[in-house]
Amino acid sequence: MTIQPIKTPDSPQLDELCDRLARLAVAQGVQAWPAEALRLCGQAGVYRWFIPQALGGYGWDDADQTRGYLRLAAANLATTFVITQRSGACRRIAGSSNTAMAERWMPRLLSGEVFATVGISHLTTSRQHVSKPVLTATYDGASDVYVLNGFSPWVTGGAHADVLVVGATLDDGRQLLAAVDCQQSGVRPGPGTELVALSASCTDRVDFHDAVVAADQVLAGPIENVMRTGNGGNTGGLQTSTLAIGLAQAAADFLRTEAGQRSDLEAVAQRLAADVADAQSELLAAAEGSVECNVAAIRGRANRLVLRSTQAALTAAKGAGFVAGHPVGRWCQEALFFLVWSCPQPVLQSHLCELAGLQ
Repeated sequence: MTIQPIKTPDSPQLDELCDRLARLAVAQGVQAWPAEALRLCGQAGVYRWFIPQALGGYGWDDADQTRGYLRLAAANLATTFVITQRSGACRRIAGSSNTAMAERWMPRLLSGEVFATVGISHLTTSRQHVSKPVLTATYDGASDVYVLNGFSPWVTGGAHADVLVVGATLDDGRQLLAAVDCQQSGVRPGPGTELVALSASCTDRVDFHDAVVAADQVLAGPIENVMRTGNGGNTGGLQTSTLAIGLAQAAADFLRTEAGQRSDLEAVAQRLAADVADAQSELLAAAEGSVECNVAAIRGRANRLVLRSTQAALTAAKGAGFVAGHPVGRWCQEALFFLVWSCPQPVLQSHLCELAGLQ
């Protein structure tokens, strides 16, 4: 059954999409790449939410994107996480001054015909302690190409990507971002790592062995701190908190349903529903720019909320929730992801102190 394009976050078709995504969320493991869920999202126009109208998107503002992500995350977190990485790549391509790359890739990316992802964590949060960059670029002036060697450590869906937006470092310390065609033999993605949760995202390292990047594939740079340029994903910002709060919504909805049959859960369900509603209001106010945004504070509250709500749902489900395949058990595992996904050091330290009883 075809889903009509979802052009506003209030569209009734969003309910239909989320219902279908929730039914597809059961499968786990690296063999369970969410191809069908991603196909449905392409059919429903989800990939157009994040792109300006001038480039064929729907041009949703930050608040509407947040509303959309909240709904998707509550339905199917693994697929939504993949979409964040896909949209990050698309926004880097669309926002680049290299219009040739946008003309080449964006029409097929917006329709869902091809898949893109990002390999940039080594420039932002991962592998920052090593003295030598893990992925280097060497310019070959004779051929006017850059040659990539090394690896990108955390790439979502690399084995399924047609194009990879990757960052690399030159000998002089400058960095570049490039839209790398994944079909060449020098790009070697791993099949996916079995994780505590979200293994279906097929997140793994991608190795580069003399991979060639033509100069006209460069999206930004070479320049120092290339991640500060252009328009990309909101790594470690409100987007991550949005997905945590969306998952908390799923757990709160479960508790509310259970409370309809068990009076002992009414107070708990009401409290968590109110906490989730408050978190969403704060998040949307920040996305709209109507309040001063303290990203770390919002992230800390979102993390605590998603852990509390999913564990409450598991407690309410009792032993049934501990059986593999029950959604609340999966939600508890998925909630742990927010302790490690682009978690700012102040938030991480606060969690550690709280768990150790130091605050």
